[in-house]
Amino acid sequence: MTDSSATVRPDRHAELAAGLAQIRSRIADACAQAGRDRAEVTMIAVTKTYPASDVVALAGLGVTDVGENRDQEAAGKAAEVAAAGVRPRWHFIGQLQRNKARSVVRYADAVHSVDSVRLARALAAATADREVPLDALVQVSIDGDAARGGALPGSADPGAGLEPVAEAIADAPGLRLVGLMAVAPLGWEPDRAFARLAEVSSVFRTVHPGATALSAGMSGDFEIAIRYGATHVRVGSALLGMRPTLR
Repeated sequence: MTDSSATVRPDRHAELAAGLAQIRSRIADACAQAGRDRAEVTMIAVTKTYPASDVVALAGLGVTDVGENRDQEAAGKAAEVAAAGVRPRWHFIGQLQRNKARSVVRYADAVHSVDSVRLARALAAATADREVPLDALVQVSIDGDAARGGALPGSADPGAGLEPVAEAIADAPGLRLVGLMAVAPLGWEPDRAFARLAEVSSVFRTVHPGATALSAGMSGDFEIAIRYGATHVRVGSALLGMRPTLR
């Protein structure tokens, strides 16, 4: 592995180390309060708008999972990180257009935002040359507002209902259905949002018992998500500092 001190300023390395220590402590405390094993929760460092050097430095600090939400940024960053000799597990967590599927599957290990049968099929077609399946999570619309993205629980919509999307993933040889993802809707208290997600997940696992991953919670609310069963929390600003302005 490339020495992280050679790829990032010493002061930045210290900032990242301090942020990581705080997040690890918060996760450990949340797991203890929820009566859960700390090993059940994976932290995904969300590095959108941050440079590849930060990813290399985080890897040197023991971070294994990294999240991005824009392919036009992530593809180049993943290549730059790989060129530095570092290979984290890449999670694509943003809304994904079908025409970006082929690019995303070249570097991503998991896609958290599969919210339609058409997207599932595009990803399936793009994974034909992969040696290992792409982990896929169905993004759930907690409030039922399809305009904000997410498959609809309990809906019979053949294109965007939760079960049709899950079946499209499960039926694809190049994809592996691993669980659900959600973002707390605007205006909802986190407790209400993650309690609803836990209900959806419980029902979902009766049909898909192997799909146990639950991606929920961000910098400001991941402790609550952990209380309701989150297995993957997506942490950006609390770990890396104030996010640079998107270009």
